[in-house]
Amino acid sequence: MVEAVAVAGDRIVATGSLDEIRQAFTDQILTVDTRFKDQVLIPGLINQHEHAWLTTLLFIAEILSIEDWVLPDKTIERSTNAADYRERLAQIVAEHSDPSEVLYTWGFHQYFHGELTRADLDEISDTIPIVVLQRSIHEQIHNSRALEYFGIDQALIDRAPESIRAQTNLEEGHFWEQGQGLIVGTVFADLFRSDRYLPALQEAENYWHAAGSTLVAEPGGSSSPARLEMQNQVLGDAQTPFRMYYIADGRPAVANFAEDQVIAETEKLYSAAKGTTEYLPQQVKLFADGAMFSQLMQMSEGYLDGHHGEWMMDPEVFAKAFRIYWDAGFQIHVHQNGDAGLDMVLDNLDANMQRNFREDHRTVIVHFGFSRPDQVDRMARLGAQVSANPFYPIILADQYSKVGIGAERAQEMVRLGDVVRAGVPLSLHSDTPMASGQPLRLMSNAVNRITVGGNLAGPTQRISAEAALRAVTLGAAHSLRLEEEVGSITPGKLANFTVLAENPLKVSPETIGDIKIWGTVHEGRVFPLQ
Repeated sequence: MVEAVAVAGDRIVATGSLDEIRQAFTDQILTVDTRFKDQVLIPGLINQHEHAWLTTLLFIAEILSIEDWVLPDKTIERSTNAADYRERLAQIVAEHSDPSEVLYTWGFHQYFHGELTRADLDEISDTIPIVVLQRSIHEQIHNSRALEYFGIDQALIDRAPESIRAQTNLEEGHFWEQGQGLIVGTVFADLFRSDRYLPALQEAENYWHAAGSTLVAEPGGSSSPARLEMQNQVLGDAQTPFRMYYIADGRPAVANFAEDQVIAETEKLYSAAKGTTEYLPQQVKLFADGAMFSQLMQMSEGYLDGHHGEWMMDPEVFAKAFRIYWDAGFQIHVHQNGDAGLDMVLDNLDANMQRNFREDHRTVIVHFGFSRPDQVDRMARLGAQVSANPFYPIILADQYSKVGIGAERAQEMVRLGDVVRAGVPLSLHSDTPMASGQPLRLMSNAVNRITVGGNLAGPTQRISAEAALRAVTLGAAHSLRLEEEVGSITPGKLANFTVLAENPLKVSPETIGDIKIWGTVHEGRVFPLQ
């Protein structure tokens, strides 16, 4: 800990006691800012993995989810059973004033709320278009009126490849993983149209700032030119209190262009960012298996009820994409949730390391839902790192212990303790709204692992407050190759600080998530919370 930090322009120039800093700059006029004398400055908090479009759902869609959501203007209490969910959904539909507008609701989870089909939604309304976005956003359920509204029919499905058709069920109005990709362009063009998206983006900016964020990264985010332009308009202006970094989604380039064109097509995306938004060069996001909140992960021991997981990229396509980007020297971030999905990712990493060795590749395992101890050891040997969502066990461990997974695997999900002990570099992320976009709450999740039911999930997988703080600061910066610029209070780095009322390393662990945030300093500019 240091007493004072000297800042010139947007950079840190010295740290130490106030007297030491005065002595170091005797030939210069110093202005002593005492606003923070009763506060605690920590390195600027980093939201390592967010999606602007996903976060705006908190301000666009009707929330009916499995956990409480505390928003600036309201708190939406959770729904934990089928009867309550259907009753509340029916009430939301009854209050929907314009039958020509689609009603979007987010947060449904079949393992809490029971199965939901097109017929169930038709019973609630056959005149208002209803789209239910599953808790993971990797699934959609439509009533008949919504299918008609968007022109979704069997002919559309029949034109798709078999791997996509297999992840659709028109009779039930259900589309998931690759099958959702068949309709998502049409649906999202309506959901995120400008009159909704622009004000929701401003809400998202305020939300992240209130969480103490000084940098937000979006790996594999929207490549929609229209949405990116709106994001530039709101998140790229001079008043934005953080920088927004994008990482390209590698799937479109691999799917639509010849191998020798993939890198050039990926790099064409970089020009779409403006102002305080920018793409991180030579970084790419790929996708392994299905969503954690859908139980569509690829699990080596399967599921208790006999259902199966899904691939977001077919393994042969994933292998091709990984090889192309690897050989071009890209850092690869990979969405993974099941341990069989992790096997596939590590097999590709291992094969490419042997074929074309790279010293500092920093391959990032993103989300890190389920894994095995042997895989953690393998990651350490291969030089991979983890960006984990520590909220998974908080919200899912109790229910998944009973349904689909079983207690032994469910209690050990997101095994951060093993990662830290193995020396694997770690960052934490929220992927809002997969968790609340508040780094201090992520710290609390990782340190305490207390479920919504009040149980301790996997006590050996807890980590220290110091390790958790590093994971939302310097660890997050390292995972983005930005550690020379941000992540610690070090001379030469950008002057990014989060200003807190208390020191998260000194309070009781269970109160870390409740520490009050005074505001932020971003690149030398002070942004108090209003």
